Amino acid sequence: MANIHELTQRFLQVYGESSEGISVFHAPGRVNLIGEHTDYNGGYVFPAALTFGTTLLIRKRSDDLLGLASTNFSEHKHLPIQPIVYDEADDWMNYPKGIVNELQQRGRKFESGFDLLFHGEIPNGSGLSSSASIEVVTAYALLTMAGYETDTVDIALLSQKSENEFNGVQCGIMDQFAVANGKKDHAILLMCDTLEYELIPFDSGSYKLVIGNTNKRRGLVDSKYNERRSQCEQAVQDLKAAFPDVALLGQISLEDFNANQHLIKDETVRKRAQHVVEEIDRVVRSIAVLRANDLAAFGELMNGSHDSLRDLYEVTGEELDAMVDAARAVPGVLGSRMTGAGFGGCTVSLVHEDSIERFKEEVGRKYKEATGLTADFYVCKIGNGVEQLS
Repeated sequence: MANIHELTQRFLQVYGESSEGISVFHAPGRVNLIGEHTDYNGGYVFPAALTFGTTLLIRKRSDDLLGLASTNFSEHKHLPIQPIVYDEADDWMNYPKGIVNELQQRGRKFESGFDLLFHGEIPNGSGLSSSASIEVVTAYALLTMAGYETDTVDIALLSQKSENEFNGVQCGIMDQFAVANGKKDHAILLMCDTLEYELIPFDSGSYKLVIGNTNKRRGLVDSKYNERRSQCEQAVQDLKAAFPDVALLGQISLEDFNANQHLIKDETVRKRAQHVVEEIDRVVRSIAVLRANDLAAFGELMNGSHDSLRDLYEVTGEELDAMVDAARAVPGVLGSRMTGAGFGGCTVSLVHEDSIERFKEEVGRKYKEATGLTADFYVCKIGNGVEQLS
């Protein structure tokens, strides 16, 4: 967690005056434990909030300007709080700007402006949801400061809408939902199309979650993501011959899919659909094994998820595969898989605490030999969703 005293000093360097009136909020990053590329297909995902994320210091102003600054970037500026317009030159600032815009469109009026200082601990481009963390903490803080209700499900939805419409990124709901609604030592079983969710205890005992950042920038994600979405939509169209009312792949059981997959004529489209339907089934099975406290079985399901993303959905790429292969060779690793959209980003592994140093050394060395890139590793705990710290 960030050092609040140091951040307060930084806030005063940027904005001046006294520390009176400064409030502090935090929203986590997230990792998806299993259930990848199921969200936009109306299926289950199983994310968890992390203990590190984005800390926000905020203070009311006496005028109607919005101050935006970050410890991660040098530039900061003051903007009119209304009207808010997207500007590519504003880079990361467009995420909080989008939230202010969305809140105002929903009738949330602000009697004054605010100064905001963000401190992000999530590596950019890692796939651990730095943008969702910024959006959710901004919405929660502004609503709190202005005396409005803070409904975390609604905050997730308005944050997603802001990213979709203001920033033009067609993300699903999972990232914002996990960041807003996470709970310490629990993962979230979330049905993305209905937002029904359940907090599932995740007691990993002497095993720890280790996130491996490939440090491969995810350049292909947008184009390949759109391609996969359209392939899944094509699969649904083909399956309507047997299931005329089906709108999403997540509405088809594994049994029904296996009996009717011949209706999907294109082999590539069939493989994409097979991954989605089997992955949703893996999420459901993972809840059962966790409730039975069978971590080894959960690790096997993690492995199966990665293999499917590699062979059927084809979104892993050489860096993620190299890291997962190296991870699985380390004794004390129950499972390892890519997490996020793919083509770079991060892996998540379930590693015995006695093996963590060996894991970092061996996986780091083998990964560098295979790719020429240097990996970063984070030993994680599952933390709370967005909250006010002080």
